[in-house]
Amino acid sequence: MDLTNPLVYGAPAFIGFILLELTYSKRNKEKKNLYKWKDLAASLTMGIGSAILAPLTKTVAAIVLFNYVYEVFNPLVDGVRMNIMGWESFGYAWYIWLACQLVDDFSYYWFHRQNHTIRFLWAAHIVHHSSDNYNLGTAVRNGWFTIFYKPFFYMWIPAVGFPPEMLVVCLGIEALWQFQLHSVYVPKMGIIEKVFNTHTMHQVHHAQNIEYMDKNHGGFLNIFDKIFGTWKELDETIDIKYGVTHAPNSYNPLVILTHEYKDIWNDMKKSKNWYHKFMYAFAAPGWSHDGSTLTIKQMQKLHKSS
Repeated sequence: MDLTNPLVYGAPAFIGFILLELTYSKRNKEKKNLYKWKDLAASLTMGIGSAILAPLTKTVAAIVLFNYVYEVFNPLVDGVRMNIMGWESFGYAWYIWLACQLVDDFSYYWFHRQNHTIRFLWAAHIVHHSSDNYNLGTAVRNGWFTIFYKPFFYMWIPAVGFPPEMLVVCLGIEALWQFQLHSVYVPKMGIIEKVFNTHTMHQVHHAQNIEYMDKNHGGFLNIFDKIFGTWKELDETIDIKYGVTHAPNSYNPLVILTHEYKDIWNDMKKSKNWYHKFMYAFAAPGWSHDGSTLTIKQMQKLHKSS
């Protein structure tokens, strides 16, 4: 058991909090339909699959990839690790931990944003958004394929001198924060929302309302969304519709995991032009060579002009 990873302690608690929210929702008349049994079963299946695959990829990422990058870019020089750029590699002071958590969140923002703007990556990430329910069960509804490429978005962190084990802990903290965001029971949090990504902000992220799509990609901070123009505050006068516009319409885990890859393949067959085929796979979701479908940016532009 890896005691350096916060998820070792968090994962068992996830089930407890899901059961607590489920029980509470069934006693709450306004939120009675917060959970649907088949949908919850599909989400839990996704979560269990991720939990089985995660240790395998974590071994490659943390022990092999991150350590390899760290060793190459921070060689030992007279008993001291020196970064190839000329500075001494970072230690374990409290402010280094804070800095690592900050750069982890920066990487998470871009990893998450690319999952929404590159269709081949979206095909893996859409699993998390495929439910039309927003609850703690949805939080564990994770695609199985994202964990194979996610580490590559973080390689630069050990490369600049942060110890690999520190990064692993920060990744775990990020995942714990992300889990608890998936609740409708926490209202707006005042001054906390000036800095942190909160429950209402993440509700926006999971909405399929045109004005909310591709917003709030941050992990535990919202600063990067604000800097890079993807932040959106919840408008309580708008009824949120959760999920995706092209849902799998199935509770079968295999369908949920693979339906977008199937759609990509079908779209690639629409044109013999190899550039078009490439764009169907790697352009933004919704891109089409004939305008038959639109990207989110195109839809939002039309929405603003209407």
